[in-house]
Amino acid sequence: MSGNDPVYLRVVEELRAQIIDGTLPPGAPIPSRAQLTQRFRVGETAARHALRVLAAEGLIVGRVGSGHYVREQSVLYPLQRCRHADHDAPFAADMQAAGQRATWDWRSEPVRAGRELARRLHLGDGDPVIRTRYVFRAEGKPMQLATSYEPAELGRAQPLPEEGTGGRKGLLARMSAAGIKVTDIRESVHTRIPQPTESDLLDLPTGVHVLHVERTHWAGDRPVETSDIVVPGDRFRLVYSVPLGV
Repeated sequence: MSGNDPVYLRVVEELRAQIIDGTLPPGAPIPSRAQLTQRFRVGETAARHALRVLAAEGLIVGRVGSGHYVREQSVLYPLQRCRHADHDAPFAADMQAAGQRATWDWRSEPVRAGRELARRLHLGDGDPVIRTRYVFRAEGKPMQLATSYEPAELGRAQPLPEEGTGGRKGLLARMSAAGIKVTDIRESVHTRIPQPTESDLLDLPTGVHVLHVERTHWAGDRPVETSDIVVPGDRFRLVYSVPLGV
């Protein structure tokens, strides 16, 4: 550190080094703000800011009424983006391969397409769609969120349940029952800060970003479903295979 660096960085760098080298192992308590002010001879504001930086880096987690602790090391489960595309529940197939029991529930409801959704589904602004929200769990722990949209006219061929737990037919099977053959699946992925409701539903520690997967199913040149999938960045890695078309 140079003499011009903020004083809180001295606290951050020492605690970060101890976490990385294992001196402070996963689950170990972090000194309180009062202890940090005495140990590093800094003010309470600097101690508070140092803890905030370490939490934002995903190195520590805060527990209400208990203080801060070194964050447990995460296991990154692979999510296969191609291998299980025709499975009724691709998430369940991934979790089963990892030895985890998957459950999920959903709720469907009719809504009107906004401008962005209308663009994605090649609809008119305000056209009716069926929105289905999912919460996927592994061993009871919420692990993934998804919101799916289908043109309402496609849902009329096969009534959708309003809500349920597991057991729902996969998209390809439902489209096939409606006489629609899905020919292409396209995804766009970016990272972002989670929304407050997403953090609550997924029980995300402070500082964890999410992977946002925009996934659209096409039948020829027509999009027949689009979805927004929210994946915690500290729990999964996305795995893709790219066919060469030989």
